[in-house]
Amino acid sequence: MLIDYINDSDIEFGFEEEELIERLVSATVKMLECPYDVSVSVSVVGLDEIHRLNNEYREIDRSTDVLSFPMNEYDEPGVFEGDVFEGSMSSDPDTDELLLGDIVLCADKVRSQAEDYGHSEKREYTFLIVHSLLHLCGFDHIEDADREVMEAKQAEILDHVGISR
Repeated sequence: MLIDYINDSDIEFGFEEEELIERLVSATVKMLECPYDVSVSVSVVGLDEIHRLNNEYREIDRSTDVLSFPMNEYDEPGVFEGDVFEGSMSSDPDTDELLLGDIVLCADKVRSQAEDYGHSEKREYTFLIVHSLLHLCGFDHIEDADREVMEAKQAEILDHVGISR
């Protein structure tokens, strides 16, 4: 497993971010029964950068908490087989690791949302990383039924890593 991590924000958290991300990626792919070694890129940025990226890639002119840029398409969320998946599957030519995609997390939003929701920054950070990892694995929350499936999977992973509400 390869985690390409960078914190380009002015905020430092009171926990080991890279270690936490590695734990979350490992738990997520294990719980989804992913048969591949994986690679994920995680960037932590400030409000201005997440606003710029949200506007550029989603045409939404405001900041957000996290953006997900998946590298693969899925026949079904979290299922690492099938014609669509195999036709879009991206892997690192040097390591053969499955490239899941990129996560861009806004440090300012982690801090403010943790305060708003009355829990720790580590809990908010964890939630957003797991949420984004599920997007990288084909889950979404556009339709109510899909949202329920995604939320249940998020809760299961958060419970598994011992960081729940």
